[in-house]
Amino acid sequence: MQEPVSRLIKDYSYCLRIERQMSPNTVSSYCSDVSHFFDDCKKSAENTDADDIVSYFSTYSEYFSKRTQARILSSLRSFFDWMVQEGDRADNPCDRVDSPKLGRYLPEVLSVEEVQALLDSVRTDSVSGMRDKAILEVLYGCGLRVTELCELRISQIFFEDGFLRVVGKGDKERLVPFAPITAEALRDWLSLRPCAAGPQWEDTVFLNRFGKGLSRVSVFNLVKKQALLAGVDKEISPHTFRHSFATHLVENGADLRVVQEMLGHESILTTEIYTHIDSRTWQQSILSHHPRRNSGRP
Repeated sequence: MQEPVSRLIKDYSYCLRIERQMSPNTVSSYCSDVSHFFDDCKKSAENTDADDIVSYFSTYSEYFSKRTQARILSSLRSFFDWMVQEGDRADNPCDRVDSPKLGRYLPEVLSVEEVQALLDSVRTDSVSGMRDKAILEVLYGCGLRVTELCELRISQIFFEDGFLRVVGKGDKERLVPFAPITAEALRDWLSLRPCAAGPQWEDTVFLNRFGKGLSRVSVFNLVKKQALLAGVDKEISPHTFRHSFATHLVENGADLRVVQEMLGHESILTTEIYTHIDSRTWQQSILSHHPRRNSGRP
């Protein structure tokens, strides 16, 4: 008997959350990818084959980047693996689908001047302005992920010692030092922070005007708004501050292992991308001043 796709995705979501202990954001992303595929495919999960998956990617090739395609294929592969383990399928159709070839991903980064322009663009003549300034200072000055920022607790700030205790991916804790200017922005905000709307937000650092915790979307919108006001003509997100923070550390000579610990990367290979960004900046600087940059034939 074939199970409705919606029921299968619900059971799959439970597996990801409870058995594999994935984060809510990861579970949501996986299930969203799978749901979108089946909304388009119109076939049962038991009868889906490799041709259906290839056809799906062909249909949306101009809308999905190669990186997005790779992520969706990973989500589908995980879902069908789960079906095989549950005995609902004998095979995984993704095994016969080639992953898109990805080049080395170099994220967008801001210059020090652009970061300063973004910080200066925030008006601090209101409570929300003081909060927004503190948010940007923490995003850049501590290199936090947006979820880590939204879930940051007052009890995790140690002003006298100058560090935050951050709970990152997989509930792993790390200590992140912060500069005096970040401490000042945090103190200024906390002195004006409104009362929490309920006990669940009493210890939450960043609250909205209703006294509840900020959402990831709110922080994304804040960054977009300030980029526009600052005249920063780049496609940025809260994560751009994390990339910029790490890049500037590497450019200033910070040890890669120290940067790895601050960012909470499990593998040093993830952190090494910032050495490539530094190299790209160096290369562009050389080529822009190269004596042959405007030459035609040698």
